[in-house]
Amino acid sequence: MAATAKRLYLGNPSTTLTTVYTVPVNTTTIVKSIVICNTSATDTTASIVISTAGIVYNMPIKGKDTVIIDMSLVMYANDTIQVQQGIANNLNITISGVEVA
Repeated sequence: MAATAKRLYLGNPSTTLTTVYTVPVNTTTIVKSIVICNTSATDTTASIVISTAGIVYNMPIKGKDTVIIDMSLVMYANDTIQVQQGIANNLNITISGVEVA
């Protein structure tokens, strides 16, 4: 089995809960970190759902603040990551992990 470090998502999410990553068939993914950066001076919120479990729900993110969530969460084939921000164009989210196939 090969383990490959991977950026699972990098972007400015929608204001509706949107799937940004799906674990490939015959693969296990381990989510290692989530970085949420508010590039605006305006406070907003972030929501992240992994495999139907809310990781953060409407978490307040202050203007110009960065939140780092370290974890070791195992996902299986066809599990998904969904993200959402409260105000358009305020957040950049990076999700990193390891794919094992």
